[in-house]
Amino acid sequence: MTITVVFQEKQIPVYMQELNKKAMRKLEAILNQKWETGKQALKTCLATLISIEVIGSEATLHALTEHHTLTISLY
Repeated sequence: MTITVVFQEKQIPVYMQELNKKAMRKLEAILNQKWETGKQALKTCLATLISIEVIGSEATLHALTEHHTLTISLY
């Protein structure tokens, strides 16, 4: 299933096995929090974010370069 999230004025596709509204709300909150308070590596990933893959309680943030791709915990 694919859902689109707006982050930093960009539409980012989010891929997940099943729709989980709680996980989506948590993902949006974490992305905004990390954009404000995250370390430089995470901010670089978020600045070049192209898609997000949610598996269970983890979200993999795919960036333009594989080197900047990160996985974060949602809970």
